Amino acid sequence: MSLRLCSLAIATTLVCQVVLSGGAAAEPKGYRPGTPGLGDPYFPSLGNDGYDARHYDLSLSYNPGTAALEGMATISAKATQNLSSFSLDLKGLQVSKVRVNGRATSFRQGDAKIFITPRHGIPDKARFTVEVRYAGVPKPLGGPIVADSKYGWLKTDDGAFTTGEPNATSTWLPCNDYPTDKATFDFRIKVPKGLTAISNGRLAGSREANGQVTYTWRGHKPMATYLATVAIGKFSTQSGRTPRGVPLYVAYDQNLPAGQLDFYKITSAATDYWTQLFGPYPFEETGAIVDSVPGVSYALETQTKPSYAVPVRHEHTIAHEIAHQWFGNSVTVRQWKDIWLNEGFATYAQWLWADRTGTKPVEQAFKEVYEGAPADFWDIIVGDPQRDTMFADAVYRRGAMTLHALREEIGDRPFFALLKAWAQEHRYKNADTRQFIALAEKISGRQLDGLFKTWLFTKGRPPLGS
Repeated sequence: MSLRLCSLAIATTLVCQVVLSGGAAAEPKGYRPGTPGLGDPYFPSLGNDGYDARHYDLSLSYNPGTAALEGMATISAKATQNLSSFSLDLKGLQVSKVRVNGRATSFRQGDAKIFITPRHGIPDKARFTVEVRYAGVPKPLGGPIVADSKYGWLKTDDGAFTTGEPNATSTWLPCNDYPTDKATFDFRIKVPKGLTAISNGRLAGSREANGQVTYTWRGHKPMATYLATVAIGKFSTQSGRTPRGVPLYVAYDQNLPAGQLDFYKITSAATDYWTQLFGPYPFEETGAIVDSVPGVSYALETQTKPSYAVPVRHEHTIAHEIAHQWFGNSVTVRQWKDIWLNEGFATYAQWLWADRTGTKPVEQAFKEVYEGAPADFWDIIVGDPQRDTMFADAVYRRGAMTLHALREEIGDRPFFALLKAWAQEHRYKNADTRQFIALAEKISGRQLDGLFKTWLFTKGRPPLGS
């Protein structure tokens, strides 16, 4: 997420609805329900236990005139216990039918969950499919976490723009909306002829019929749900490969004024530079979605194609979001309190980019924050910033300062070896601060508890050399 993303919000409560289809059976002996909510310290009701989502196959149809969305989500999953019932996250849309393994199934829809009871229990480790048909007008979330900006499914003048971090993907698709349950995704998005629909992964084709065009996008690498995106509108697109051979796809809102940054050129250069520092690019494609969204001006590292709600004034924003493909997207936080592992790393990458391009040395960027940050900047505990300030400026810039202090402590060679090893060892997985500290100590041969305690878990401006 761009530095301009300062805070995010939880969903507003909706009226509880109850829908039943099929016949509910008694709970099988030895089976139990999956837990609705994974107990995250910031979002305790987010996510669901009892199964592992493996793949989402999504068919969406969107009417820009009415803002109505119709969807069919087919979720392939694997039980992680003897499962009598389970839940999915979904906010604000009406479910009309649920099927498990092809059979109509009873369900109950609450304000942010679908509670599903199959006719028969699902044994531990068994694979199963869930089909959910749903419709409605998606309602974005808002509140203090993103500086009172809206996020989720956002209506634009000619279509839609979506950003999901941390809890808004479930405003437009039923899912296990928590970073630890990564899955692969296929999207089929039907829109009126004349509009383009863009999503994660690579474009597999488009098909026109009856004045509608269906675009198919496929992502074969694991993705956390908050990184899923759909953008619909009148776009100009440009595709090719970076000099190092990474597929590249950039879409620009056709209504944007002239003089925007060259997203294609900068994305290409940043992708290739980070492959040198961080290791092989982790996904099928790199790129950008650049759209005009009324009342919104931020960027998010949506997987394979960061989403930019213009204006974007500096190329270091692009470098930041592309660095997230390694730090945040491939290596993803285990809990939201470790968000500095995403934002501190991407901000330090943007400092490295400014240094590389001759704009500003890293040491100067560090010094400017150290000497110029306001007093309340130093009050945030970066290693556990709390929900409403999880995207505070300090999480970004003091997180980056932590990495620079570490670099000065252990030296350049171990430091850059550490960044590459972190990206490789946790590729497509989830990780936390404790694991990063352990890897830093292993690679450097140094005991670093004091440094991390000072920079991540202590209020106040640290003395230099700490």
